[in-house]
Amino acid sequence: MATRALTSNAPARGRTVPRGSFWVLGLAAVAGIVYLMATAQTGPADPTEVRQSHGTAVFNSSIIVFREGLEAVLIFAAVTASLIGGNSARRRPVVLGAGCAFCASVVAWFLAQALLDAASPLGAKLEGITGFLAIVVLLIVLNWFVHKVYWSEWIGRHHRQRRKLLARTGAAATLGLIALGFTSVFREGVEVVLFLQTLQLQSGTSTVLEGVAIGLAATAVVGVAVFHLHRRLPYRRMLVLTGVLVGVVLVVMIGGTALTFMDLGWIPRHELPFSLPGWLGSWFEIYPYYETIAAQLLAAGFVIGSYYLAEYLKVTRPGRRGERPAVRASAPPVPLDVR
Repeated sequence: MATRALTSNAPARGRTVPRGSFWVLGLAAVAGIVYLMATAQTGPADPTEVRQSHGTAVFNSSIIVFREGLEAVLIFAAVTASLIGGNSARRRPVVLGAGCAFCASVVAWFLAQALLDAASPLGAKLEGITGFLAIVVLLIVLNWFVHKVYWSEWIGRHHRQRRKLLARTGAAATLGLIALGFTSVFREGVEVVLFLQTLQLQSGTSTVLEGVAIGLAATAVVGVAVFHLHRRLPYRRMLVLTGVLVGVVLVVMIGGTALTFMDLGWIPRHELPFSLPGWLGSWFEIYPYYETIAAQLLAAGFVIGSYYLAEYLKVTRPGRRGERPAVRASAPPVPLDVR
């Protein structure tokens, strides 16, 4: 109905509630759940299963960092694509803003660590809370990715802001370009910090930092190829591959978080009628319980199902009605040289 209203001269009636209100309600719901988790009673936390292996923790950390780093590189490249010739001097404040964002992300890591230290009296509950928050953010990011909302709106907003700033001069324009470079990177940095907290609690700081170093090295290789070698890499394939890998990380993380919830007595524990190899638990956090398996299957089904639902609502159904369908989610990302 909303699509039909947009294609006609009739006023759109579908959206009566601002989109921001849904985000506020969602944040309030998440905050309420976290409060309930922090104040809930727990059973005797005595996990007996072999938890996530060192190699899995390093792999998950590196994939998260590389996935977000790849997005940051592509957004930054898109923003600076037309800053050539007479506008080349304006690339410096954008680079300065990106550098400040990287430093701010490091500061955010230490702030998150300080917050976790302050919340340490929660004990075993803290691992469950951080796991829950990481899963919420991962679900949002994966849905942005498969639905193309991220590329169509977030990058497009940066392009519009860049065009406005290039039409201006003076200190205000310089500060705006710094802010543009900052927002191109900082959002990805904060997401990385949020994702890594639960891994840090489970596997330790040194293990997570090992994965961070690998992820940053891979991101640096992509950055050198883009900015210095001027190579046009297969961005779409890289994004799809890293998106799939982050989906795997999500499923693994949910298995571990569900096990933590069972250890705390927040969800029941029912064993499967057969045993599973121990390596499935240490590498993929797949444990012989109905609850952990069901949580992982639901997460995978949610991401895959929401992708096909978006395809149906935005492409298939409008096509059947003779309306203009939206751009398919499988279309290539926004070109870097958008002017």
